Amino acid sequence: MKIAQLISGTRMPLSNEESEFVSKHGNQVRITSLDERGQWIAQNLVRKGAYSISKDNNTLIREVCNENN
Repeated sequence: MKIAQLISGTRMPLSNEESEFVSKHGNQVRITSLDERGQWIAQNLVRKGAYSISKDNNTLIREVCNENN
């Protein structure tokens, strides 16, 4: 975990790759628009609780309470 994340009050540790994903894709992202690596990262973020899967099973929605930025 980076010092900046500790200072900003981040609630969960994210890897650099996961942080880039969150910054790049924002609050909503379609799963079908992701490449294989992006889907793998998204799956890890869903497990950590940073994103949830919408009712259509095709869109990831960022959880506000777990924002990294």
